[in-house]
Amino acid sequence: MSDQLRAAAPPPAEGLAAPYDALLLLSFGGPEGPDDVVPFLENVTRGRGIPRERLKEVGQHYFGFGGVSPINGQNRELLDALRKDFAGHGLDLPVYWGNRNWAPYLTDVMREMAADGRRRIALLATSAYASYSGCRQYRENLADALAALVEDGVAELPKVDKLRHYFNHPGFVQPMIDGVLAALESLPKEVRGGAHLAFTTHSIPTAAADTSGPVEEHTAGGEGGAYVRQHLDVAQVIADAVRAETGRELPWELVYQSRSGAPHIPWLEPDICDHLEALHEAGAPAVVMVPIGFVSDHMEVLYDLDTEATAKAAELGLPIARSATVGADPRFAAAVRELVLERAAAERGEPVERCALGLLGPSHDLCAVGCCPARGPRPAAAGVDSPYA
Repeated sequence: MSDQLRAAAPPPAEGLAAPYDALLLLSFGGPEGPDDVVPFLENVTRGRGIPRERLKEVGQHYFGFGGVSPINGQNRELLDALRKDFAGHGLDLPVYWGNRNWAPYLTDVMREMAADGRRRIALLATSAYASYSGCRQYRENLADALAALVEDGVAELPKVDKLRHYFNHPGFVQPMIDGVLAALESLPKEVRGGAHLAFTTHSIPTAAADTSGPVEEHTAGGEGGAYVRQHLDVAQVIADAVRAETGRELPWELVYQSRSGAPHIPWLEPDICDHLEALHEAGAPAVVMVPIGFVSDHMEVLYDLDTEATAKAAELGLPIARSATVGADPRFAAAVRELVLERAAAERGEPVERCALGLLGPSHDLCAVGCCPARGPRPAAAGVDSPYA
């Protein structure tokens, strides 16, 4: 892995957060009880005209878990890990948490931060890769929140900078490597050596994938743009590390899950369950599912992988294991600290080394015009085209 390391020296953590006076953890949100499920789904699908009865059907995934998505609890754990890491490294930076689709709502948290006198905010989204839904949509929601502050009459709007994509940061990748090694060990010994790795991420429409990332990285014909390229790069790093640790070259493929949308619109494939059937037919002895596209074990991991895909594997008689997501791993909390400090140094005009594994190098700080383009004419904050400089 050393030949793929692009700048491994993190900046010092000696309270050098200036100009930032707060960190905002921004996530998707999820219901925390049965009565929350349909209103939450209405928030997620607002403007799409989806009937309430259809949302109740979709909500069965949540009702099967008591109507509670684990994502909010996992964000609380990450929030705690960040605060402990910051305090342990002398970084006096308060950490707030807001969601796009459920309480604590982003707009309410931005009001709180403005009232607390926060004027320069670093933002970490719980989405590591480039895509409309994983980046620009967060920036659109941020613009909506800032517009609400303008309507409230806030005299001085906070300036918010979104931290770069961290898909290839060592603090994000190394916990996943360890998770794969642990999952392999959980398989029966007789099938472990020939196990296949199925790296999974959220499927998105191929048109959205092709236009993910900066304009110069856009593709056509379903090649997947930066979204697919970034996932493939991380998968290769993990596969190489597993080979180095075990001495075995395990076959792997990037596959997709959690498709939602009209069946006539092309989405990234293959689906994880179709992939398991294909591997079984090809005689694969076992599979490890590796959810590299997800920061934590939220509902799409628990249902689509631990429930649906695991049931498919049992139906096929195919031994299967699922590796852990990063969650609140202390190494990820440390990576967030490093991301804050590197961006702070850059904002001060100082040179900074940026940690990144793989062949793609560190991502950009500021989203350019046309980066993960919008589905419609909506403003987005924290980018070159932000109306809130």
